Amino acid sequence: MFKLLVKHIILFLILATTLSAQEFKATVDRTTVSQNQQFQIYFQFSGSDNSGLSNFKAPDFKGLNVLSGPNRNSSFQIINGRTSASITSSYYVVATSIGNVTIGSASVEYKGKTYKTDPITIKVIKGQTQPQAQQQDNSSSVSKEQIAQNLFIVAEADKRSAYKGEQITVTYKLFSRLEIGSPQINKLPQYKSFWAEELQSSNSLTWHPEMFNGQRYQTALLKKVALFATKDGELAVSPLELNVPVVLSRRRSNKSLFDEFFNDSFFSRKETVDYLAKSNELKVKIKPLPEQNKPASFNGAVGEFNFRTSLDKTDTETNEPITLKVNISGRGNIKLLDVPKLELPTGFEQYDPKTSESIDRNNTVTGSKSAEYLIVPRIAGVKDIPPVEFSYFSPAKGKYITVSSPAYTLNIKRGNNPVEQAVSGFSKEDVKLLSEDIRFIKTSEFNLERKQTVKTVQSWFWLSMAVPLVTFFVFIGIRKRQDKISGNIQLLKYQKAEKNARARLKNARKALDSGDLAKFHNEVSQGLYGYLEDKLNLQKADFTQEKALGMLKDRGVNEELLERVKSILDKCEFARFAPQMSSQSESGELHEKTIKVIVELESSILIRR
Repeated sequence: MFKLLVKHIILFLILATTLSAQEFKATVDRTTVSQNQQFQIYFQFSGSDNSGLSNFKAPDFKGLNVLSGPNRNSSFQIINGRTSASITSSYYVVATSIGNVTIGSASVEYKGKTYKTDPITIKVIKGQTQPQAQQQDNSSSVSKEQIAQNLFIVAEADKRSAYKGEQITVTYKLFSRLEIGSPQINKLPQYKSFWAEELQSSNSLTWHPEMFNGQRYQTALLKKVALFATKDGELAVSPLELNVPVVLSRRRSNKSLFDEFFNDSFFSRKETVDYLAKSNELKVKIKPLPEQNKPASFNGAVGEFNFRTSLDKTDTETNEPITLKVNISGRGNIKLLDVPKLELPTGFEQYDPKTSESIDRNNTVTGSKSAEYLIVPRIAGVKDIPPVEFSYFSPAKGKYITVSSPAYTLNIKRGNNPVEQAVSGFSKEDVKLLSEDIRFIKTSEFNLERKQTVKTVQSWFWLSMAVPLVTFFVFIGIRKRQDKISGNIQLLKYQKAEKNARARLKNARKALDSGDLAKFHNEVSQGLYGYLEDKLNLQKADFTQEKALGMLKDRGVNEELLERVKSILDKCEFARFAPQMSSQSESGELHEKTIKVIVELESSILIRR
């Protein structure tokens, strides 16, 4: 009996939750309007499932002129395993008479049950006379100004004042109260004097309601980026521009006030207009890092970091390599971190460190950078490796912080490798051989005779003498040229630019063949960006698309080729927002176009030394 009662209670709660989950309500963007002022009315049905929705009936808009509607907007979300969906129909209306206007109830059927909204009263006060275009009929075109009030992009920075090198997170949101199609990027923002790191975001637009300046909108995250200023002063971020197709539904007649919920063509017609949406320009004030108490080991690291080192062994032999590992982890611009230099006493040979990094680009750029130093002791004895220092500036504390590793003591025994003997001098065996290395000249009498005939030296003899000499001078010339190129980092990067770009494009092809379009577009973009950085001798922190295109133009690249370069970079960047918009065949064409562009650039760019 008790179990049966529990089952009934649970069943009742489930039914109550299911029924209460459905809601149909009416809202307006303002309750007090001026005469002939446009405002918007929303009818929103929300619940766990909207598939059984039908027979929407709009209220009697008595005392109001309907300019546009219904404009439909729908959303679907899954949060913690629970689904929620909503469909909103909105109307643009104007009030023609002063006084109170009551918007009646709208109704809709859901799985056999009828839902109704509550009436809303609007207060209409004296205002400007209605424009002539709106007095003619309610199917007149909506102006760009009206669209701008209901569709715009907002760029927000988490801080407007920061230190040089401190992270500033910029978020781009699309606000809409209209039915729109898939937006297309017209122009990406430029981060001049910033190092930019793209933060993780969804590849598709996910809509959710949000209030802005006292009005309700549907919003979607477009882009999120972490910026690190490379110089101080007031810096600006240019706007993000999108081409947005806006779908407007208009009534055929002022007398028909009962349009179907799903915009039946019998009652309404649709019109799509293109609208260019621009975000606001952001300006931030960048403070210089303080010069007072700046440690000598500071090398530009800004953020919050941890520092540790480790040595693989402390007992070793001469000429036996040991490895010192350095790890820097924390929050900040990991990409631009420089590992500290290692100062060693005499008797050690040190090689260039092998570095690696791991970066997490979530809401904040975090990660780690590691370096492995290969050290070879050449002299036996007890040697000390001094502490390694790492300094960074903490924006939260407003001061420099220096951390250091412990000092390491090495017990170095004499090894059997003869390399050490070359350092200290000759070995005993070498000294002994000196007595046997010199022989006395024979002093006994010789019977010498003058040779009567002199044989002419053959030509092959002179040829055999000349070939090694010529080979030697050719080798010296090649070696000098290689040394010159190795000493000129700019020239080395210039000559290897195409090779590095082709390696990136090869990885892009593999990603395309495996169906990973996001990785494909990233490899293509990095390949072309890296090629331009090496060819134009640009640092990553100073690289912008406009600057690179300007330098290419100065070096003789024609306008047609410049447009193709810009087109490829924009397509790769747009793929971060909507990779589903790119097909396999389109991506293959982009790969071929990129290869052709790099080949043409290789023959067009004029080198400047």
